[in-house]
Amino acid sequence: MEIDKFWMQQALQEAVKAFEEDEVPIGAIIVRGGKVIARAHNQVEQLQDVTAHAELLAITAASNALNQKYLWDCTIYITLEPCPMCAYALNLAQVSRVVFAAPDHQKGYRSFNPKLIHESIEVHEGVLKEESQKLIKEFFQLKRLI
Repeated sequence: MEIDKFWMQQALQEAVKAFEEDEVPIGAIIVRGGKVIARAHNQVEQLQDVTAHAELLAITAASNALNQKYLWDCTIYITLEPCPMCAYALNLAQVSRVVFAAPDHQKGYRSFNPKLIHESIEVHEGVLKEESQKLIKEFFQLKRLI
């Protein structure tokens, strides 16, 4: 869907911010009613917090924006398949849709347990997959040179 590409492009902008801050370049935005209610990128290094993944930071921001713990009628756009921790958090937050760009065959939730995200939550993958993979690949190539 074209609208998914539009929103994923904004998530990619968050991933670029992470890249520029020397963080693994993963970005996330949460949309409700055609408006971005939260945006975040990985801040694990900056915050020295292993849980500071883009998805978790976006969930917190969205919950604060809505003043509620459940994110009904919300879609999260993520540049990489969520890890098990983030997938289950999305499940608990009861988002309506999860759209991610690139699969993560090593640490993605589906490699561990595809049921971490409840079957009632719509999941779509592959939106701007190549752009996301390129950014992640470039980040890790630079890390290997250092």
